[in-house]
Amino acid sequence: MITTADKAIRLRELHAAPELLLVVNVWDAITAKVVAETPGTQALATPSHGIAASRGYPDGEKIPRDEMIAEIALIVRSAGDLPVTADLEAGYGDPGGTVARAIEAGAVGANLEDQMKPLGEAVKAVEAAVAAAEKAGIDFVLNARTDAFLKTDPETALTEAITRGRAYLDAGAANFFVPGLLDETQVGRLVEELGERKVNLIGVPGSIPLARAQELGVSRVSYGPWSQNVALTALAELAEAVYAGGGLPAGTRKLN
Repeated sequence: MITTADKAIRLRELHAAPELLLVVNVWDAITAKVVAETPGTQALATPSHGIAASRGYPDGEKIPRDEMIAEIALIVRSAGDLPVTADLEAGYGDPGGTVARAIEAGAVGANLEDQMKPLGEAVKAVEAAVAAAEKAGIDFVLNARTDAFLKTDPETALTEAITRGRAYLDAGAANFFVPGLLDETQVGRLVEELGERKVNLIGVPGSIPLARAQELGVSRVSYGPWSQNVALTALAELAEAVYAGGGLPAGTRKLN
């Protein structure tokens, strides 16, 4: 049986590999099972927004930490031997303790967002998370996230992201996550400044093609809450079709 330590090593290898790591985010046990059993899946990731929404909370650390960790544990169980990386928002006021809890639940990687807090404060959060992982004795894959492209002036976002990326990687983060709608020039500059297979992106409408992301040296592309929105779109369309006198769409598969 594969151990948590083995899964952590595997997740780090996947991020460092020359092939772009593609991760479709899952938010509960059944979505984890479906994606885990889909050919080509190598790892799973949780979206904090998606888990919070599924439990009736808005995004932004409104869900109690215990509920978030409980859902992560269910997803880990459903993932089987696949490594799971968890979105832990900004650490719920306790980055080190939250990473320790996630590891206990079986997660072997995590996103930790900076919320554009002062750089020194954000670096301390990364250091606390790294220290917690080291204490647990696994090769945890910390994906330090910046909100620079979401919360700052577009003219300064790239420079700010590079500054923060260097600081977080120097503090022990394995990778650097830059959500937002970035163009090829911005992605290329981030990789040039921070290193190949160090920059992670999110797939959003209008994102650069996956093949181009790999060519540029990106490590991973995940889909955050968008995978849940795809599922919810299908559900809404089913309801609309039923109310209009229709029924199940052709090609519907029974996956649970």
